[in-house]
Amino acid sequence: MKIDTLGVQAFIAIATHRNFRRAAADLHITQTALSRRLQTLEGFLGVKLIERTTRSVEVTRTGADFLPRAQRLLTELETSLTDIRETGKAMRGSVTIACVPSIGVRYLPRVIQQYSAVHPENRITILDHSSFGVAESVLRRDAEFGINVTGSHDVGLASVPLERDRFVLICRDDHPLAGRKKVAWRQLAPHLLIFPGSLSANKPVLELAVTAERLRLRTYYEVQHSSTALGLVAEGVGAAVVPGLAVQKEAYPRIRVIPLVEPAVARSVVLISLRNAHLSPAAQALYDMLVTGAARSIQPDQGI
Repeated sequence: MKIDTLGVQAFIAIATHRNFRRAAADLHITQTALSRRLQTLEGFLGVKLIERTTRSVEVTRTGADFLPRAQRLLTELETSLTDIRETGKAMRGSVTIACVPSIGVRYLPRVIQQYSAVHPENRITILDHSSFGVAESVLRRDAEFGINVTGSHDVGLASVPLERDRFVLICRDDHPLAGRKKVAWRQLAPHLLIFPGSLSANKPVLELAVTAERLRLRTYYEVQHSSTALGLVAEGVGAAVVPGLAVQKEAYPRIRVIPLVEPAVARSVVLISLRNAHLSPAAQALYDMLVTGAARSIQPDQGI
């Protein structure tokens, strides 16, 4: 059913002014156009709303009953449209994004704090998933956009680079490497290491570096999440190679974070969204803030 708002508007103007000339002038249209709109509405409803003679313009009984409801209809429509327009201008609303867990440790909280300071009324929902899960959430429109690591993304997704996140060595303060300011990859060979597992998007990046350098590392343990590696290291199980942004140093006072060199290996953090997607105003504001923050490079060099 198509709502004839122009016809309703014409009817209200005629019923209010009881004069076609003044009603047409009020709507800034010709009297012919006004008459056509009224006729279209009456034809659709199958009833007569206005009786017009050479001397007068009268509202029928049906028209009189319909008039207050028609006025409420247009008032509510105008109010709703105004609310939506103002919400868009103010970038108000709820935002749902997807994010790999390691980005949610240090990178994302900083941006959310900035966003909340500007848009305190907006509610943010974060879906923390694996790299594959982040991409799927965006493709299914469960999330308006995602923060992911580079990899084989679906052709339906567009990506914008955010950050280069270098891998670091983490170990407990009683580990043999704990006192070093930096560690070359070859120096890891004698030590028990915790590495990303097969479901982690970090594994292919590290495997490529290890293969290129022809390294033989003792990767005794594999975990899917950097948070698990942190817990194991804190208990003295071994040392681990994790992304720098995944380490919240203050949470584990005994853990030491040491840059890995020769070579310096990094993963790329990217914003992903559906190609040609139109984000809600609230989501667009957060998206733009992330892009602007990337230009300033939030993360310092890995001397964490």
